[in-house]
Amino acid sequence: MDENFQEEFTQIIKFEPPLYKQRYQFVKDLVEKYKPKKVADLGCADCSLLRMLKFCSCIEVLAGLDICANVMKEKMHTLSPLPVDYLQPSERSLTVSLHHGSVAHKDPCMLGFDLVTCIELIEHLEESELKKFPEVVFGFMAPSIIVISTPNSEFNPLLPRLMLYRHPDHKFEWSQAQFQSWALETARCYDYSVEFTGVGHPPTGMEKVGFCTQIGVFVRKYPQTGESVQSEKPTEAVYKTVFKAVYPSLKDEKYLQNAVISEVIFTAQIIKHRLMSKREEYGDDPERKSKFQPSMDYFSDYFGKLVVEKNMEPFVSGNEVYIPLATVFSFPKVNRLCGTFENLCKLIAGKVTLNSDGSAVMFNIEHENEEN
Repeated sequence: MDENFQEEFTQIIKFEPPLYKQRYQFVKDLVEKYKPKKVADLGCADCSLLRMLKFCSCIEVLAGLDICANVMKEKMHTLSPLPVDYLQPSERSLTVSLHHGSVAHKDPCMLGFDLVTCIELIEHLEESELKKFPEVVFGFMAPSIIVISTPNSEFNPLLPRLMLYRHPDHKFEWSQAQFQSWALETARCYDYSVEFTGVGHPPTGMEKVGFCTQIGVFVRKYPQTGESVQSEKPTEAVYKTVFKAVYPSLKDEKYLQNAVISEVIFTAQIIKHRLMSKREEYGDDPERKSKFQPSMDYFSDYFGKLVVEKNMEPFVSGNEVYIPLATVFSFPKVNRLCGTFENLCKLIAGKVTLNSDGSAVMFNIEHENEEN
C-alpha cells in the first residue's frame, strides 16, 4: 500500500528495486518456497500484489480484501483473463475474487487459505481494529502462514522531509522492539512461530537502524482441525464481493475438449502433410509406388523417435488419408492432455472426422484440392 507516497520520501536513500517491489518480491519468493494453493491479500488496495501472484503456477485461489471498494474497482479489470488465456488454457484452475470489508470482521469467504499477506496494512488500523485483527486473522482465518509488513519507525530519521509518519493515514509506526513485542505475543496466543526480517537495507554503518520495512513471517505450529473451523464460522457473510474471475482451465472438460480437438487435428495434419510429401516424391511410377512404404520409422525420426506398432502406420486409400488415432495418441502433447486412449476417443467423439470404426482420423484429399 501507499507506494507512491512512500517512494517520495526515499529519493536520497535510493532503493533499487523500489521498496514496494521488494515487498512484493518477498511475498513471491515465499510463495515459490511454500507452494500455497490458496492465497489472500488483506489490504490489497490497487491489486498490484495480486496481479503478480496470479502468475504463480501453484496458486489456484487468489482473494483480495480492502476497506476501500473504489481503489479496488479502479484496477480490478487487470485481474480478468486475457484472450490468450482462452486460446491456451492453463493446466491449473485459477479463481480470483475481490471483497469489500474490514479485517476487523469475520467472513466465511476468508476461511481455508494457506497463506495470508498483510503488506503495509496494520499501521492503517484504528486502535479498536488493531485489537480485533489478531482474533480475525490468526484465530478465525488461521492460515498456515501469515506475512505482515509494516514501517520501521527507527528508519524514519533517514528519510528526507518526513515530519511524523510516512503516510497521512497511518495511525502509528512501530520501532523494531514494538513490532516484535506485538508479534511475539500474538504468535504465542494463537500457536504460531514467527521470524523477523525485512526489506530496504539501511546505509553502511547504520545497520542497527534495521530494515526500512520490517516483516514478520508467522507459521502455524499445529494443523487446524475441521471442528475448530466450523465452530468459529459465522452464519452470515459480512463482506461484499466486488469482483470474481474464473480462468479457463484444462481441468474444465469444455476447455480440455477444445484443446484436445485442436491438438489432434494439428498433429494429424502434420502427419498427413509429411505422408503426402513423401508420396509425391515417387510420382506416377507404379514400380516406385509399390516400393513406397510409409513406415512409421520415418515419422518417428521426424516427430521425436516415437515407438509405434505396425498397425499405427498412416496410409492412403483412394482419395482418403487415414491417420490412426493410436499414432496421434503417441505424440507427447496429445498423450499428456488426454491421459488415456479411451479419454481421447471420448473427447473427440463427433468433433473430428473419423473412419467407420473410429480408429483413424480421415481426410478427403479430393475435397481439399477443390477448396484449394
